[in-house]
Amino acid sequence: MKYILFFFLLSVSAISYSQDLNARVQILAPQVSNANKRIVDVLEVSIKDFLNNRRWTADALQPQERIDCNFVITITEWDGSSSNFKAEAQIQSSRPVYNSSYNSTILNLSDKEFTFAYSEGQALDFSDQNYLTNLTSLLAFYAYIITGMDYDTFSKLGGTPYFQKAQTVLNNSQIAPNVGWKAHESLRNRFWLIENLMNKAYNPIRENLYEYHRDGLDVMVENPSKGRKAIYSILPQLEKIDKQKQGAVLNQVFFTAKSDELINILNDAEPQEKLKAFSILSVVDPANSLKYEILKRSR
Repeated sequence: MKYILFFFLLSVSAISYSQDLNARVQILAPQVSNANKRIVDVLEVSIKDFLNNRRWTADALQPQERIDCNFVITITEWDGSSSNFKAEAQIQSSRPVYNSSYNSTILNLSDKEFTFAYSEGQALDFSDQNYLTNLTSLLAFYAYIITGMDYDTFSKLGGTPYFQKAQTVLNNSQIAPNVGWKAHESLRNRFWLIENLMNKAYNPIRENLYEYHRDGLDVMVENPSKGRKAIYSILPQLEKIDKQKQGAVLNQVFFTAKSDELINILNDAEPQEKLKAFSILSVVDPANSLKYEILKRSR
């Protein structure tokens, strides 16, 4: 179990739990009339059951080890009679920080090509071996991404087996008519997300994710200074990978999840460290450069 490495107090359990995710699902349909909302409600329950009642990991997770995540799916187009939906999805996940009540965001992704077909009462079938439907492929892909990112925070490159499963889902989905699965369709879609996660050139980012949580956040309750220094120390590494691979999807995945948290943590650093952090962050994460301005202020 992933938390065995973390708590060191849990023994291996012989009990098999069927639930690995603690997924909260919300479907928003502002353009769907109230007369047609029933199918939306049924779909929401079906997706929640699909995510929460399956084994996504190879480990027998205790109930308290389930991975917290959120799927907010906004239907942007549906005529009320067909089974074809156009939607966008916001996918988030978090993990607890040791010895605290704080949950740290790991993933905060937006997928604007979350298109699928669904009919009321339809079973959500999925196979790791074959492409069945776009909806279950989307859900399984992100379930494996969430799981892999979570495991990466507890052991270096620990999420690799789950990213491999996400890669298989993507490979199987190359026959899908829906967009988002193929390299030529975009520079920032599902293809490039898993490409970065499986590309050894980006392993330093994944290793930094581990160091950020295990050496940084997980020690901050007992030793804030030590934890903050560990987080500060990974910034030059992120700068290095950014210079080598400008515009990398994985770099932006990291900062989309961590920008606000980084500001809160580094704002208590020494003035020189804050200035150095600002100079790095404003370059490697220009989308949030205005946020980082606060780090230029002296205490």
